Amino acid sequence: MLDETFKHAKQKTVGLKQTQRALEKGRVRRVFIAKDAEIHVRRPVLEWCDSHNVECIEVPTMKELGKACGIEVGTAVAALLNE
Repeated sequence: MLDETFKHAKQKTVGLKQTQRALEKGRVRRVFIAKDAEIHVRRPVLEWCDSHNVECIEVPTMKELGKACGIEVGTAVAALLNE
């Protein structure tokens, strides 16, 4: 399901910095975050999503999230943006 979600998404971010910028601008519809990402990476994103009512979906591993995003390395965070 995750692979299909990102394949068909027109607007998305991959990586912590890009996703944080989009969050600050209020452009994020849904966040995907890897369960195995370090807590100092996860905590601020989870808190932001909670306080702004943005859906946050946990993915088992960074490697799996990276693959779904179409990159060969793992990523801790990715997001689908409002279109």
